[in-house]
Amino acid sequence: MKILLLGGSSFLGRAYAAEALARGHQVTTFNRGRSAADLPGVEAVRGDRDSAEDLARLVDGRGWDAVVDTSARQPAQAALSARLLRERAGHYSFVSSVHAYADWAGQVITEDSPLLPCPADTPPGQPFGRELKAGCERAVLEGFGAERSLILSSGLLIGPHEIGGRLPWWLERMARGGRVLAPGDPGRTMQVIDVRDFAAFGLDRLTAGTAGRFLTTAPPGVLTFGEWLETCREVAGAADTELVWVEDARLLAEGPDQVDPWLELPFWAPDLPDWANIWQVDSGRARAAGLRCRPFAETARDTWEWLRTRESSEDTEADGRKPVPESTFRQGIEPAKEQRLLAAHG
Repeated sequence: MKILLLGGSSFLGRAYAAEALARGHQVTTFNRGRSAADLPGVEAVRGDRDSAEDLARLVDGRGWDAVVDTSARQPAQAALSARLLRERAGHYSFVSSVHAYADWAGQVITEDSPLLPCPADTPPGQPFGRELKAGCERAVLEGFGAERSLILSSGLLIGPHEIGGRLPWWLERMARGGRVLAPGDPGRTMQVIDVRDFAAFGLDRLTAGTAGRFLTTAPPGVLTFGEWLETCREVAGAADTELVWVEDARLLAEGPDQVDPWLELPFWAPDLPDWANIWQVDSGRARAAGLRCRPFAETARDTWEWLRTRESSEDTEADGRKPVPESTFRQGIEPAKEQRLLAAHG
């Protein structure tokens, strides 16, 4: 097939490109060339997806069997690309998020749960909000029609080339060794999905011409937070790395060392009503359609190997420029704060 990737160079887009090339598809990527180098073998077209002129240049003389959109964050972006591509591509796959559902993460969600309110014609330049992905979904469906659209609502993606910085933070923290603050309940289950498994499922559904929507993440109840941290320790830990578990209530207590869930200790979701079902997304429809998720230990090993080799293996653009290093959000607790908490509660 001839496949257009809107994005296609970093993390999920890169995983789609690698899987599509491995399957023998013809791949065109469309991006600004700022996040990372495109994979060898793709037709790389440079441009800004917010620019109607750049998109018109992209489609001039080209057509595709399908387009995969991994990069739209604003409804206006999705609406513009859907409008300009609907006569140039047969199928539109849009990667959304479980965040777009109104009841997440306080309740268990399914594909039929209500989305957050956000119209398809929302003006551009909106500040970040969970509802924007819902608006993107509506824009794609309006532009391509439900019969030619596939919505993949992503769970939390991990794996090599991760730009969120969550799994890399835990691996690098384990590698520093010493006593490591382990938050909350080690028995609490998690739902994360390897980016490569997500891309493989997305391409399976794309090549089959599937329309509709899927909650695309690992099954609930397979991996516990304790197993997650132990695996990170085994993969990357120094000889003296020791996990020290501290209860939710102690870390959430008011005071200068109160801990911010998720950001300071990535993936820590305390036992609170608003977080009650963060790891209880019903992915049964995707699994019935063929979604397969590899063991977390494999993802952790591959991500650690990537972290150890990424500096020496960065690609160079055809014109000799180095791409901007793949960005990460600020994650992780300050070492001094971690030590104070360990001294007080560990």
